[in-house]
Amino acid sequence: MAFVLRAIRRLTAASRRFSMRTASCLAVLTLTAISISSCTATSVLTPLPRVDVGGQSSAQAANTRGLQRLIPSDPFMAGYPRVDFSSRAPGSAMPASEVECRQRLRRLGVTWRDLAPINDGGSCSIPYPVQVSGLAGSVEMKPAATLSCEMAATFAEWTRNELQSAARWRYFSGVRTINQGSSYSCRRIAGTSTPSQHSSGNALDVMSFTLRNGHDIDVAKPGWFAFRERGLLNNVRSGGCNYFSTVLGPGYNAAHADHFHFDIQDRRGRVACR
Repeated sequence: MAFVLRAIRRLTAASRRFSMRTASCLAVLTLTAISISSCTATSVLTPLPRVDVGGQSSAQAANTRGLQRLIPSDPFMAGYPRVDFSSRAPGSAMPASEVECRQRLRRLGVTWRDLAPINDGGSCSIPYPVQVSGLAGSVEMKPAATLSCEMAATFAEWTRNELQSAARWRYFSGVRTINQGSSYSCRRIAGTSTPSQHSSGNALDVMSFTLRNGHDIDVAKPGWFAFRERGLLNNVRSGGCNYFSTVLGPGYNAAHADHFHFDIQDRRGRVACR
């Protein structure tokens, strides 16, 4: 009987120790749960210690994107380049005058594409160049001409109103191809230190025209009996003086004996038509 009583007392003591250990474990688990619940997304994502990489107003914070919005004080990203991809969007910084000019090209039926800015140093540059490959009426430009937008639009108007009209009147045929000899070119006027209008994309040299009936008209001074060719060339040359500020061609000098030179140089209202 005494043996049984001692066994019962031992079991009771062991049970009490087990209960105390269980209670201790439960207390530890409870404290752990409380500490975990106090963690938030902000406390996890905010790097510690905080590093001051520059003040940021609420307006700036509202405009931040991606990881910058999640971590405003970003010491881990401070050394990364900050690229403004929005400024690389086509036409994003284009002046209103250039935008309006391109609308004009569309109305005139010009086939063109924007090119990257050209800057060859000095006066040789076109901030917003276009490459013209065709004009209204399915007229091809060969080779494609690199011009300022204003020059492209002016030439398109002259082609539609003067060249096409003269070709239909003289040959009963429209123009199929304009063969140009020089558009943008970084150079000076021959024999001078003055930059050519070609160096700013404001000039175009026309060598010849091909009509839809297959007839080729060379700008080089035609023969004595080429009356129709002479009449067409005289018409489009004189008509060009209403569009361009400079019109030069055969008879002006040896350098222009085989082509028309058209440009839109600012001459303060004067026109050099020779």
